[in-house]
Parts: sequence; C-alpha cells; structure tokens
Amino acid sequence: MSRLIIRKVAVLGAGVMGAQIAAHCANADVPVILFDLPAREGPANGVVDKALAGMKKLDPAPFAAKDRAQYVESANYGSDLARLGECDLVIEAIAEKMEWKLDLYAKVAPHLKAGAIFASNTSGLSIEALAAGMPADRRSQFCGIHFFNPPRYMPLVELIPTAATDAALLDGLEAWLVTRLGKSIVRAKDTPNFVANRVGVFSILAVLHHTARLGLAFDEVDLLTGPRIGRPKSATFRTADVVGLDTLVHVLATMQATLPDDPWCAHFTTPEWLQALIAKGALGQKTKAGIYRKQGKQIQVLDLHLQDYRESGGEVLPEVEEILKLRNPVEKFAQLAAHPHPQAQFLWSIFRDVFHYCAVHLAEIADNARDIDLAMRWGFGWAQGPFETWQAAGWKAVAEMVRDDIAHGRAMSDVALPAWVFEREGVHAPAGSYSAAEDTLKARSALPVYQRQLYPDRVLGEAPDDRGETLWENAGVRLWRRADQDARIGIVSITSKMHAVGEEVMDGLLEAIARAETELDGLVIWQPAPFAVGANLQQVGEACRAGQFELLEKMVAKFQRTSMAIKHAQVPVVAAVQGMALGGGCEFVMHAAHRVFALESYVGLVEAGVGLIPAGGGSKEFALQAHALAQRAAGGDVFPYIQNAFQTIAMATVAKSAQEAIALGFGRAGDDVVFNAHEILFAAIHRARALAESAWRPALVNPVVTVAGRNGIATCEMMLVNMAEGGFISAHDYRVAKAAATALCGGEVDTNRRVSEQWILDVERAQFVELLKTEKTQQRIAHMLETGKPLRN
Repeated sequence: MSRLIIRKVAVLGAGVMGAQIAAHCANADVPVILFDLPAREGPANGVVDKALAGMKKLDPAPFAAKDRAQYVESANYGSDLARLGECDLVIEAIAEKMEWKLDLYAKVAPHLKAGAIFASNTSGLSIEALAAGMPADRRSQFCGIHFFNPPRYMPLVELIPTAATDAALLDGLEAWLVTRLGKSIVRAKDTPNFVANRVGVFSILAVLHHTARLGLAFDEVDLLTGPRIGRPKSATFRTADVVGLDTLVHVLATMQATLPDDPWCAHFTTPEWLQALIAKGALGQKTKAGIYRKQGKQIQVLDLHLQDYRESGGEVLPEVEEILKLRNPVEKFAQLAAHPHPQAQFLWSIFRDVFHYCAVHLAEIADNARDIDLAMRWGFGWAQGPFETWQAAGWKAVAEMVRDDIAHGRAMSDVALPAWVFEREGVHAPAGSYSAAEDTLKARSALPVYQRQLYPDRVLGEAPDDRGETLWENAGVRLWRRADQDARIGIVSITSKMHAVGEEVMDGLLEAIARAETELDGLVIWQPAPFAVGANLQQVGEACRAGQFELLEKMVAKFQRTSMAIKHAQVPVVAAVQGMALGGGCEFVMHAAHRVFALESYVGLVEAGVGLIPAGGGSKEFALQAHALAQRAAGGDVFPYIQNAFQTIAMATVAKSAQEAIALGFGRAGDDVVFNAHEILFAAIHRARALAESAWRPALVNPVVTVAGRNGIATCEMMLVNMAEGGFISAHDYRVAKAAATALCGGEVDTNRRVSEQWILDVERAQFVELLKTEKTQQRIAHMLETGKPLRN
C-alpha cells in the first residue's frame, strides 16, 4: 500500500471543533489553513483570528507549544477559496445543519485539488446524504472523520465511509491519523450518531431516566457514575455542563428525528427541568451556570425538590460503597441487582439498559463488539466498554437477569435480547470479537500501521500481548527483550508502584546497564505511563524521621551514579517517555543518550514542591547545557543560560507536552516526538538500533565546566528578594530556591571558575541533604505523603 501524503490541511469552520482540529494538525507539524465566514467588521479574517487568539488562553491547551500557532493561517470563504487547491486534506467542521453543509460543499468543490480528500467532522449526520452534495467524480474521496472533543487529548476518531469511498484512500487516511495525529480509529457505519455517541448518549438517557424514576439527586448520581464505576471524574451531570446543555439537547433532538423506529425512542426526549435551564440561558460551564454553578468558592447543584440550587454534597450509602469495592465483578453485579436501596438499583439499571441497547443494536451500528467497547473507552473515557463489563460480570448469568427484567417491565424497553446473546459465552475471545451482522468473530485490523503498536489497547478476553523474554529482574526493575523486534536491544522497565525510584530501582538499573554493556547492543527504558514519578518519598521520609542523614547522602550518591551510568553507558540508552516523568524520573530522562517522547509527556523537576532540589544530576545537566551554550556565544558568559533553568527548577515547572519538555531543556532538539503513545516502544527500539549502528559514542565525563559561581548565585538571590518582599514566596521557599541556585552555579566559587561534573554533583548532593535536615522540608515531605498535595510553609 502506498503511503498517503498530506502536506497541508484546510479546516472549514473556526468554531470549537474546527479551530482545535486545526491546532492539533499544527502540533503535528502539518501546516493548516483555517477558514470561516468573512468578518462583518474589521479585517476579513477576523472570525478566525479571534478563534486563534481564544485558543491560546484555553486550559488544557489545544496547542502543544506556543510556536505551533504560527502554522495555522487565517482565511475566509469570501476571498480565499482558491487556496483550497494547496491542500491534500480538507476537513469540514461547521455547525450540524445539513443544509448549511451542502451549501458550503457546492461553494468549495470547484476549488479542491485533484485527489484531495474531503471529509466531514459531523458528529451524527448521514455521510451518504452529505456525499450527495459533492460532484459525482469526487465522492470516492469523501468520508466522515469524526474527532472527539478536545481533539488534542481525546484519542477517538470515527472514520465513516460511504458506499463510494475509495478503500485504499480510507486505509491511507487511517494510517495517517494513527501515526501522524496519534489517533485511535473506529470504522463506523453510516447510522445516526455513529458508534460512541450512539451508545454514550443512550447511556446519559438511561441515567436521566433512572435518576428521575428513583428520585436521586444530581450530585448523588455523579458520585455513583464517576471513578467508582470506571468513568471519568466529571461523571454524568458535570460532563453535561462541560459539553453544554444546549449541545446535549441538540443531540437528543437529532436522535428523536433520525431514529423514530428505535425501540427506545420514547426516551429520546428532553426533561422539563432541562428545557427550563436552557430557556433561561443556563447552558452549563460556558454560561457559568447549568446543573451546577459556582457561588464564590462554593459549588452548588440544582435541586429539583427545592426548585433551586443548594450546596453540592451527597454521599454513597456505605453498603453500596462496599459492593462497589468488590474485586469480583460477578459478585458485584449480582449484589447490585439484589440490593433494595435506590442507589444499588440505579447502578444495576443503568448497566442493564446499556447492555440491552448495545446487544440489540450491535449488528446495526458497529462491525463488531470490540469497536463499541474501544469507542466508549477512547471517546467517553470509560475504563471498560459495555460488552467487556458484561462479559466480566458473567455473560450468561447477566443475560438471564436482563431477560427477566425485560419480561417483568423493569427495563427501559420491552424488545427481546437477540438470540445470539444466549448462544454465546461472551463476545470477546482470543480469535477476535463478535460481529452480529456477520455472525462471526472478527480479528483486529491488519493495516501495517498497527504493527508499530507492540502493546495496543486490548479488550477483556482478547489474546494477551507477548510480554517478551525476561533476561533479569529484581524487586524494582525488569530487563527483557522482544525477539520479534530486535533481540539485541534490551528493554528495562521500572516495576515499582507508580514507578517511583527507590533503592531497588537504582540497584536494578545499575545491574541492567552493566548487563546491557556486555550482552546487548542498546537499551530502552520503557514502561507504561507514568514514566516515573521521582524518588520514593516513603523511603526518604522514613530515613528523615530516623535521623539517618548519612544513609540518605549515600542514597543520593547512588541516585547520581545511576544517572551517570545511564549517560555514560557503553551502549546507547534511549528513554521512551509517556505521561509523567517527574523529579528523579526527569533526571533519568535528561541523562539518556536519546529520548523518544510521546506527545503527551509531562516532564519536570518538581523537587521544590517538597522543599528539595534536583540532586540526581538534573542541576548538573542544566549547568552543562549552560556551559555548552556559553562556549558558542560571544563573551562566553554562563549566567544568561542559567537564569531560565533556575526559574524552571525554583518554580517546579512541568512541561505540558513533549515539545515544551524539549524547549525547557529536559530533552534535546534532535529527540523524537511520537504522537501515538502506543508507538513509542517500537520507535525507541529502532532508535536504539540506529544509534548502535551509526557513529554513536558514549558521552565522556566532562572534565571542565565553566560555572556562574558567586555572582550567579547573587543574581538569582536578587530575584528571590523581590519575590519574598512581594509575599510571593515564603522564607523556606527562599532557602530552597537559593539551594537550587547554588547547585546550578557550581557552589560558592569564583565566577567563570572551571570545575568538573563531579564537583557539581557534590554541590547539589550537599545542598539536597542540608535541606532534608530542615524541619520545614520534612513537614513538606510528610504532607505530600499524607495528602498527595504540596504544602506551603
């Protein structure tokens, strides 16, 4: 299959979705032209310019780094349509009105370049009906491409072909979306709301129905439908506020209009209380009031009994809480169904009705059960999809319970479960997932792009992944390899809780590196996110309480030896980073020969949050960077390059993307940024092999480093004095920050003094241990261990 080449993208519509799709293309180094209507006043591209300015203020940020915005150009339909001829992919993302879309298609079609893909980001309109608005000779290049909001962070994209869509083009587009934009793809059928929204919106309807039926409060329901059942923290009603209550009502209206024959259509209605909120402009988060609102510091929730807002609270019945904590899902679901309390009955009911709905509609809306389960995980943040949950709870037993509830009128619909439900033990098996339309098990996609995903998201019951051959392991580290990838490239994985770095991890890494030097050609440090959350504070806190400061100094020295072993190994060590790499984890990353970052990598030296400074070589690495930059600059002054590093450490700055991590100095300009986190291990193994086969040489210990010395420390202190006088930092913050400055500047030595790497390591270790001896740092460590939050003291 030839590779699809997309050099430039156009996005039509600068609303919430269109603008953020454009931003994410720019994140991936794909230049974008973003179109909208000509502005009625001011510059013609004012609508797009305003949208771009607004995105720069959003949190979470659509742009992975500030410089990405320069790759999005503003344009308008009035004067710039000819520029569509520059683009290989055009994505329409205007409002969900069929007549508006068809009118736009007629205007833009004459300007599309030959072979360009034209795709609609519709969330539920008929793709066949939209394709009819394109010239006949362009329909083979038309499809649906439904991103989920926000496009940078939500993995799911639904690809919806028409009967005329070119199959090879669709395969190429899927491969491009997976690797270039980092997306997880579900091929959807052309049915209303496609896969994820069809099931997800029905799930919301089930919650609305049973909330009213059982007389539960909205905040009570959110306690029940969040993390306790494997759903996002925003649960149901908070999510509705975030999405927009008007958007929810629009989706419900679409379902009512397009699914009149659905057995559940009687429930596709908007409750009176929701209509009342919208009528008075309470649309959710965007209007600062909806089901919830904030009054000062108090979060309030709408109470239908009071017909007013009250303080949000609520609680889960202890007996129900105990049921939800059961590890055995078979036992859990049996007890929920049998328990008489409304909370238990509510939970059983919402699961039952979603199981029922998915079973009845599987043949119609999805190729197979895996697509529904993954769509709900990727698009709605569920820990398990509905079929996985059902299968884990005991397929046949749950099927009988559902059938009984249908027979006795307890379910939302009286339609019978399909016969296939009772003929099977489940829908997921090692051979594949069940397709009701074809009455067979369907294997995963065989597209070559998925060979890069060594450990893709698996569904319950699917064939387990090959976890490779273990070469050596201890309590904190496993050294292993994937012979099917490269038997001479080792993989070392941290196995401690949250991948915290304690004695056993340091011992393990030192041993793994030593073995790799004699037995392998390269080494990759990889484990699923988080990469590593820093030092094992539990071990540090216990040693502080026991007054074992000599032991702690030896522990820090070993940490430094481990970092230096990574840096100076006789084989290339590649860090494959995904998720958080904080504190000591960040320092390991900084010392690697090369880094392969997943885009969503959150990297930083955060020790200041517990009253400490980086002491695993992080300060030393910044000092070396400053030395190298100063050598290339006129005058050779080190301090200008120290200043940014000082602010980064003192403020415990965490990069919010791989690109920011590189810009902050936690990585290097030549490092790799991989947009699909499932591909980082594959990319890192191949990078290690490339380094081993190239002119790579291990880093030499730098015998001479020019440091900023006393003048550098004094200059940093001037910044601290101003912050202290302004009340921005406490006295202990000042002390911690000065220790960071001392380490970065090489200690109390003459400015531009030439010292060794080891000298700087000794300085940062001494400063670290002195801070450990202070009462306030010990308080900060204890508070972090108890609450998981930093203490300001």
